[in-house]
Amino acid sequence: MPLTPLRLRLLVASLLTVSFLGALDHTVVSTSLATVAGELGALEHMSWVVVGYTLASTVLLPVLGKLGDVVGPRSIFLVSLVAFLAASLACGFAPSMVWLIVGRVLQGMSSAGLQLMSQTIMAQVTTPRQRPRYMAIIGAAFPIAILIGPVLGGLITDFWGWQWIFWVNLPFGVAALVLAVFAIPHIAPGARRSFDGAGAVTFTIALVALVLAVTWLPDPGLRLGALVATTIAVLAFAGFVLAEMRAPEPIVPFRLLRNRTVGASIALSAIIGVGIFSITAYLPTYFQMAYRTSATVSGLVPIATVFGMLVSNLTTGHLASRTGRYRAFPILGTALGAMGLVVMAALPVGLPLWVPMLVMFVVGVGTGAFMSLIITVVQSAVPSSETGAITATTNLVRQIGATVTTAIIGGVVGFGVGALLPGGLDAASLTPQQVHGMDAATQLLVAGIYRDVFAPIFLALSAVYLVGFIAALMMPQGRLSDEHVSAAATEPLPA
Repeated sequence: MPLTPLRLRLLVASLLTVSFLGALDHTVVSTSLATVAGELGALEHMSWVVVGYTLASTVLLPVLGKLGDVVGPRSIFLVSLVAFLAASLACGFAPSMVWLIVGRVLQGMSSAGLQLMSQTIMAQVTTPRQRPRYMAIIGAAFPIAILIGPVLGGLITDFWGWQWIFWVNLPFGVAALVLAVFAIPHIAPGARRSFDGAGAVTFTIALVALVLAVTWLPDPGLRLGALVATTIAVLAFAGFVLAEMRAPEPIVPFRLLRNRTVGASIALSAIIGVGIFSITAYLPTYFQMAYRTSATVSGLVPIATVFGMLVSNLTTGHLASRTGRYRAFPILGTALGAMGLVVMAALPVGLPLWVPMLVMFVVGVGTGAFMSLIITVVQSAVPSSETGAITATTNLVRQIGATVTTAIIGGVVGFGVGALLPGGLDAASLTPQQVHGMDAATQLLVAGIYRDVFAPIFLALSAVYLVGFIAALMMPQGRLSDEHVSAAATEPLPA
């Protein structure tokens, strides 16, 4: 349903604002955690301020995606935005860590609705040809939030107090709500209105158990709990697959994977989570230890990576809208990502920091080339009645891939460094500050160990991008349409 240019601009402004607020709440809290935990007196539960948000937002992705198809994305978006603002207000007034964690869970749940419905609404009000440009603008919220979130969180905590990390959402969120009420048109839901309750329940149990297992596994005292959680996750995932195979309208439409465009796009989305989101969190540690930089300087490498993603995301979105072509971007992007990570594995320690910054910038450029674009492509390949479900599935595999791979990399680094360090050095308590105060020979030894541990990780992630390159090659040739699609869609039309 086409909108007037003014109404479309107001809609984009509203969706970009709420997408940025949701993405920012992933990153802005990190620099204030120590202050929050100290003031609320619950250091042992500090990690759940982040884990609760991430887990809630991931669990509800397929549920809210399908609800958007059943009742209409406008209703889910507006309810999610009101809930997000209420949860932000509650977090700021939290008198205890338990209250804050509950508020963060509610924030995460509503953030999932904002993220998904922003993409779903944009799919309903634009043509496939217009969509990449607008999706790239909305998709820019996440890399921008990564770039400025930690710094902004530190400034707000130091000058205003940690409560304002949550309260700052209110004026911007209310403004976005006013714009959304006016700009978002009524979008009729699909004709069939059944909901996959069994799939929603089994998926929630499976994912919660999986996250608990990954969280508990590194703690020797919680290994038994991790084993039990893993068993529950496996059984629940099996039940989820059975439920999806039997449901008339599953929350994760497996049958659509037979469409080559859908299958390739979902694989590419998973590659983003596994291949780049997972390693970014460990880059500062690697450069502090292997390149002996300060904590501040080590942050320049992930910043370069994310900046490359941002530039490429906006550029390819504009080019895809202008030409209607899209297949070349994931092919080129995955190739750049694979080559860049191979170079990272081969780089010797001791080089000037601008060298790995440049390499990771190239990896970011490659990833950004298809980061938002594949959402448009996969939406264009399914019936409009399945837009919410397929958008949710595409985002879901990205987040699960990032979560699981991040935990795996953490385990590999911990085990590998611990096994290679000489006697007298404890990997569990070794800090960059301690290493920087040691003699030159020991510093060089530790740097070599970290390089030897991270090199195979970079190579493994390069192989992941190579899988994405193959998936991109399997994507059919096509051209994005200039027409609004309301009926069933199949493979993109050949050029």
